[in-house]
Amino acid sequence: MTQKQLRVDQNSNASGTTLTETFRQFYDWLPRVLCNRLEGAPAAFRELERKRKTRERTTYPLRQLARTTQQNFWEIKLAERPKSFWYPYSTLRNVAVLEELCSKADVNLLELCRGVHEKVADIGAADGDLAFFLEKLGLSVEAIDNEYTNFNRLEGARTLKKALNSSVAILSIDLDSQFTLGAQKYDAIFLLGTLYHLKNPFFVLESLARMAKYCFLSTRIARQTADGAPLTSHPVAYLLEPRECNNDDTNFWIFSDQGLKRLFDRTGWTLLSYLTIGDITRSTPADPERDERAFCLLEKRPPSFTANPNPVPTGEGPGTTTISWDTADGSIGKIYVSVNRGQELLFADGHRSSASAYWIETGSEYEFRLYNSDHTELLAKVTVTRKTK
Repeated sequence: MTQKQLRVDQNSNASGTTLTETFRQFYDWLPRVLCNRLEGAPAAFRELERKRKTRERTTYPLRQLARTTQQNFWEIKLAERPKSFWYPYSTLRNVAVLEELCSKADVNLLELCRGVHEKVADIGAADGDLAFFLEKLGLSVEAIDNEYTNFNRLEGARTLKKALNSSVAILSIDLDSQFTLGAQKYDAIFLLGTLYHLKNPFFVLESLARMAKYCFLSTRIARQTADGAPLTSHPVAYLLEPRECNNDDTNFWIFSDQGLKRLFDRTGWTLLSYLTIGDITRSTPADPERDERAFCLLEKRPPSFTANPNPVPTGEGPGTTTISWDTADGSIGKIYVSVNRGQELLFADGHRSSASAYWIETGSEYEFRLYNSDHTELLAKVTVTRKTK
């Protein structure tokens, strides 16, 4: 998270209080008011409220833990450095939204993160709060940000890591370069509030689809331009002027709702769950008072790999089948064939194409295998036979 990004939260109202601070004061005040009213409420009403809170704890078990951890982290931070040193806004507020996303998709957040690779990444980590929180939940985590645009050049994350005696790996990576990540394979990646700060979001999402099974993503979107031209129904992105949004030249692409969803589809992701917060009726690309954020749960789309026809019809001479494939994430796939379980032979390659095998004989079995570009990972396979008379 960049220091410039904070300016979106620092647009003051007429009294001089920031909007973020106003919301924080409201959320601090509301529970006290409700508590005072509940004390004088009928017993039946208090029982309903108790059941509601119990149901919330069961459905969203991480929400309260995130609030408690946030307070604990701030106590540790302030014991280490003055408040002005730290990124001032908590990424752990997003945990409640992430749990809501998972609930809509009928999945469990932690279960998605505990896969075969045993690793998750928090990209755009700021001071690493989310990464350290996930580690407390038993996950192996990498905290990734660009130290040259990070609020305190990642010194906050390093200081907090030392204070927590944490094992989180802290990596400085520029996603607008031809980047590589530490673990190469992840069960889940958290990409919150980062996409619209990237020059090439297509490249980044396509690259991440080769590395992770799931992605939790949030970004700013817009329903109309500043002069009222509608964007909602069009799959487009608005390119900001260098200082147009928040006086921050690291802001680039603001997608429409349909544009963002098409981006996911084109880069190899399936959208499992989607919700928006903020101004959900008249949001614009730059106005801080008309800011809308989309939160998305994405799953890597598996490659497609087919043979048609299969089985191959009988006839004079050898038969023909057409092998079609799409790696889904833009990577180059290599197709090998093994005849009757014999040695593999290279048949074709490319990220999405088709090729004909015109030598299919009755009585033989042809196993076509789709691998990654360096022939180390089997992505899909299909067995082709020919009908007997």
